[in-house]
Amino acid sequence: MNTHPLRHTVLALAILGTLAACKPNASAPATDANTPAKAAAPAAAPAGGIDLAGIDKSVKPGDDFDNYANGTWAKTAEIPADRSATGSFLDVFNKAEQREKELVQGIAASKPAAGSDEARIANAYNAFMDTAGIEQRGLAPLKPELDSIDGIKDKAALAQYLGAGMRADVDPLNATNYHTDHLFGLFVSQGLTDPSKNVAYLLQGGLGLPDRDYYLSNDKAMVEIRGKYETYIGALLKQAGIADPDAKAKQIMALETQIAKAHAPLTDSDNVHKANNLWATADFAKKAPGLDWSAYFKAAGLDGQPAIDAWHPQAVTKLAALVGSQPIDAWKAWLAFHAIDDNTAFLPKAFDDLGFAFHGTALNGIPQQRERWKRALTMTDGLLGDAIGKRYVEKYFPASSREQITQLVNNLLAVFPERIDKLDWMSPETKAKAKAKVAAIKVGVGYPDTWRDYSQLEIKADDPLGNAERAGLAEYQHQIAKLGKAPDRGEWWMTPQTVNAVNLPLQNALNFPAAILEAPFFDPKADAAVNYGSIGATIGHEISHSFDNLGADFDAEGRMANWWTPADSAHFKASGQKLAAQYDTYEALPGLHVKGEQTLGENIADLAGLAVAYDAYHKSLNGKDAPVIDGMTGDQRFFLAFAQSWRTKMRDATLRNRIATDVHAPARFRIMTVRNIDGWYAPFNVVAGQKMYLDPKDRVRIW
Repeated sequence: MNTHPLRHTVLALAILGTLAACKPNASAPATDANTPAKAAAPAAAPAGGIDLAGIDKSVKPGDDFDNYANGTWAKTAEIPADRSATGSFLDVFNKAEQREKELVQGIAASKPAAGSDEARIANAYNAFMDTAGIEQRGLAPLKPELDSIDGIKDKAALAQYLGAGMRADVDPLNATNYHTDHLFGLFVSQGLTDPSKNVAYLLQGGLGLPDRDYYLSNDKAMVEIRGKYETYIGALLKQAGIADPDAKAKQIMALETQIAKAHAPLTDSDNVHKANNLWATADFAKKAPGLDWSAYFKAAGLDGQPAIDAWHPQAVTKLAALVGSQPIDAWKAWLAFHAIDDNTAFLPKAFDDLGFAFHGTALNGIPQQRERWKRALTMTDGLLGDAIGKRYVEKYFPASSREQITQLVNNLLAVFPERIDKLDWMSPETKAKAKAKVAAIKVGVGYPDTWRDYSQLEIKADDPLGNAERAGLAEYQHQIAKLGKAPDRGEWWMTPQTVNAVNLPLQNALNFPAAILEAPFFDPKADAAVNYGSIGATIGHEISHSFDNLGADFDAEGRMANWWTPADSAHFKASGQKLAAQYDTYEALPGLHVKGEQTLGENIADLAGLAVAYDAYHKSLNGKDAPVIDGMTGDQRFFLAFAQSWRTKMRDATLRNRIATDVHAPARFRIMTVRNIDGWYAPFNVVAGQKMYLDPKDRVRIW
């Protein structure tokens, strides 16, 4: 199964870090002008959950809340050599990874019954760990594919090969980017305007670099990466023994640059109104000439579909034209390179090292490859995620945690309608439809109700590359088997062992995997303020995606529909533009600013989610005063928990990548959401003249 970053997620590509939990320390109240005043309420027993040692009290909260909450931590925190970033998710990720290690290595060391999921898990893991066997086989496992590419003689054969190679791709409504090395990717979900049945969506693809900007931008860093990419292409082709590697590298780079020019930019891809293009299958030849669509769709198993949605209509037309206009040899070189590049992890060390040197170090600044067993876990997880997930939750996720989180979700869902009722700018008819959408949200906590069946998937102990290919094909067949059928609103798009969360606009559904429901994000023994400020804000974030600039386009059934009055819609869009303008001012690196429009959906969800979590926390107190713990009031702990959950240090190359391709703002700027929340100001003595202070009229209020 392909794994991709998801758009409507609380995380951005799994920022992995550490959040140290400290024991309560009643002798450490904040007393100076830079820190909150001590409240009068008595201290209480529950664990505080705030990293007191990580706070930098020399910083005024109103000048830089991230530095105040995390400054001392940041001074000593080091990004692991095999990571692009570190931050508050590392403890949680490491816990999940260690659990998976125990689970998978235990299975791999046993002698499971042939044909069982345990045998598939063991074979997948052991095959990837067998580096001696991989070295011995060399490039032989890839030779049939390279021979097939070499045998392409005309454009009809090219179309057939491209179609046969198409695979299921990421949901465009949830993607930070969905570039693939396939010319097109396929996403299957319910229709945008007819939610009663699943349809196929054709997505732009074909790029080896993260986004079109990497090919087209004149930014110095982007130009340097392009040079390194071309060098890498040549080196990989040379390692494979392919003739004229440098000339072919230039040819491939030129072709991918043309592909990049054909691509729609990320902001257009995110505009669902530009994606509602259901073309009759027979009309593709007329609307996008240059590609033999009949051969393509037959090879892709889509020739029986009456219609397919062209999510990127102009890109589909331009990419098809490139197939017709560019020489066969250029396409064959491109296909051969990507066949190798896709599979360097399954090939001898020389290929693997080249792949990491570019994708890891050159592109993201990561100096060191991850240990083989860790990569084996990730690979096995990608092939057999549900098989591992089922065993993961049986062993590590108690029913009590599922019940407690479900109750917390219900508490947050109960607050959202109350906030809607209080909106002074929204008409009664729009409010009614918004509340109906909240009521219809389907929430999945911990794990799905049904598990994927892998009984027909062949996983061998001596064929790691073949295992990946067969699993990718099985996932594709699983997806196209859904076409024309009624959607399953209970379908999960993450495995339980994933440290993340997701909102699915077309399903009007939320997934909260078991692995993220752990301390420090959620601790059943911790103070309520900390749980609401961390996992509560996360849950609120995902709920709020149903009402961000994208989610607001879908009704309670996941149908793309306008359920707004014109005046309400205009106010909502104006508020969104105000928030986008605020984020445009944030500078991530010298001269490199956050893209407010690109990150708008996530920023709306951060703002609304934090506001909802704050209200839900206060409602949970049932009219009582919050206890003072570690010298901090409940509100102080709430906002500190939020800020510490987003603490991050990231390599500059990775940060540049995120700014170019990600619809999430960097974590530091997500923490700055607090400046739009009225309740943040008094607990931290934030006053006019401080850098983060916003006049009440300038604070963005949406939901």
